[in-house]
Order: sequence, then C-alpha cells, then structure tokens
Amino acid sequence: MRAANRDLTFAGVIVVAPGVFRPAEDDEADELITDEQKAALGALHLRKIDLADRVLVVNPGGYIGESTSREIAYARATGKPVSFTDPD
Repeated sequence: MRAANRDLTFAGVIVVAPGVFRPAEDDEADELITDEQKAALGALHLRKIDLADRVLVVNPGGYIGESTSREIAYARATGKPVSFTDPD
C-alpha cells in the first residue's frame, strides 16, 4: 500500500488511505489494537470511501481479505468505481 500511495501521490492524486494495523491476536503485530479499535477503524474506512472519487484495492497475488471484501461491496453500493492492483 505504501508503494501505491507514493506513486499516486507523486502523480498528483490525493490519496485517502486506510489505517493499517495488526490485530492483537497477531503474533507479529507491531502495535496491538483492541476489537473495539478494529471496529472503529472499519467504520472509519467506510467514511474514507465516502470521501473518495474512486477506490484502488491493493491486492497482491489477487488476495482480498474479509474486511476488504466488505469495503469493496460498500464502495460499489455507493457507486464508487473500484479497481485492483492485481487481477481479482
């Protein structure tokens, strides 16, 4: 995501990116977050989609997780164009 953010920003695009943090149960988490914080971030990501003109899904190898699937469905339901870095 950092590379996509950087490339788009240097191309003159205003990037509204999601916050990315690992959940507390992840053994490799850099910074632990609670379930409540995770839920709040999920809601915040939807508000960011509301602000966006379009949504770019960074999905290396075509992978799309559960949260991202919900966000894609939300973006499409609100009429936002959705594109992917890798074929889905």
